[in-house]
Amino acid sequence: MKEYYFIRKNILRFLVAVVILFSGLQYAKANDIVVSAAVSLSNAFKEMAKVYEAKHPTDKILFNFGASGSLLQQIDQGAPADIFASADEETMDQAVKKGLIVEQSRKDFTYNSLVLIAPVQSVLHVQNLNDLLQSDIQKIAVGQPKIVPAGRYTQKLLEQNQLWTKLQSKLIIGQNVRQVLDYVARDEVNVGFVYHSDVAILSDKVKILQDFSLNHSICYPIALVKQKIDNKNAQEFIDFVLSTTGQKILEKYGFISVSH
Repeated sequence: MKEYYFIRKNILRFLVAVVILFSGLQYAKANDIVVSAAVSLSNAFKEMAKVYEAKHPTDKILFNFGASGSLLQQIDQGAPADIFASADEETMDQAVKKGLIVEQSRKDFTYNSLVLIAPVQSVLHVQNLNDLLQSDIQKIAVGQPKIVPAGRYTQKLLEQNQLWTKLQSKLIIGQNVRQVLDYVARDEVNVGFVYHSDVAILSDKVKILQDFSLNHSICYPIALVKQKIDNKNAQEFIDFVLSTTGQKILEKYGFISVSH
């Protein structure tokens, strides 16, 4: 019963957020730039929007943050979007195959790494992934692999270590990486897999146990979404993300610049 309430509570939170979001996007104006972006980018992109809008006072950036796979589904179903920024190349590749983006506009704009985190007060010691099998680790939060890139990276990492199947009974599935972060921060799980950039947001509530740097292989691409009427201002925002100023903002939030 407790497990049912845990899942139901978070599904309701997600549905309420979606309703509020799409109610707002329906009223986007001509100069508004609608950006569908991976939720791990939310803090960095919000700061970028403030800087960009100060330089372009007639433009307004509207964000739709979520799991990359969910955003792809929304765009495919006709949700308003001028720009798509994914937390992995696989999801953007799917957008290309579906003919949803302007392929020549696609750019890799930042990198990230996967980390294992625990509540800041945790006394757990995880020296290697096999330690996740120990009895005092009962709940492990991971992103839903079907829609959350961080979840796919987690599954791949655990499969490489022959642990994915063995740990199934311990897994608590989040609908995006920030939900996983929240589970850990609220001490609802023992550990969780998120991006390195997520930790800085709640550094007073979570800590890193292991950093699985994959030689910068977690790549974030960005591209224009195909529209009946092109939003010329959208390309300007992509250019800003790739600019020195945009890259510095990403680094501030724990991402790795493409210039490195």
